Amino acid sequence: MIRRRDFLARVAISGAGLFGASLLGAQQPAAGQGSGNLFDMDQSAAKTVRKPPRRDAVKSMTDEQRDALERDVRCQCGCTLDVYICRTTDFSCQVSPAMHRDIISLVEGGYSAQEILDSFVTVYGERALMAPRRSGFNWAGYLVPFAALGIGAIALTTVLRGMQRRPGSAARVAPDAPDVTATDDEMSRLAAAIRKDE
Repeated sequence: MIRRRDFLARVAISGAGLFGASLLGAQQPAAGQGSGNLFDMDQSAAKTVRKPPRRDAVKSMTDEQRDALERDVRCQCGCTLDVYICRTTDFSCQVSPAMHRDIISLVEGGYSAQEILDSFVTVYGERALMAPRRSGFNWAGYLVPFAALGIGAIALTTVLRGMQRRPGSAARVAPDAPDVTATDDEMSRLAAAIRKDE
């Protein structure tokens, strides 16, 4: 015979299992909706970034250098990842492999890293880069956070120093002890009482 407490424990465990399974099922994308990313992925976002190979073209970089270059180019599917990470981790994305093929074509065509980045910016705009270029108004994005931290540190230091210099602040924290006068006899009895308590 099953006790009531055991029955309720089994029902609670079963309910928790069903709830967890429904959460996991809700996180899986429906067919045709792309990957399980937080962002809607536009699988048609890939545009062709090709140039004719240079005359007597030689591969301009190693595979490792090409992979490093792909980390500077943002995948345009909407996932906010760079091309290298997107193509090696999200196998449902169709945009990053297309961008990867374009990069391979440009590398084999003899184009330098900067020329390849410029080609992607020409086709997609500045959003093709993982970080904005350090020119013009973009400098604000690099400098303002550090300036804000510096101003905050100066303001905090000023406030803390002002609190230390305020006259009478120590008196408010610890009031003066009252003057107590005692005879030698009273002091010896007090010392004996303290020794007795120990």
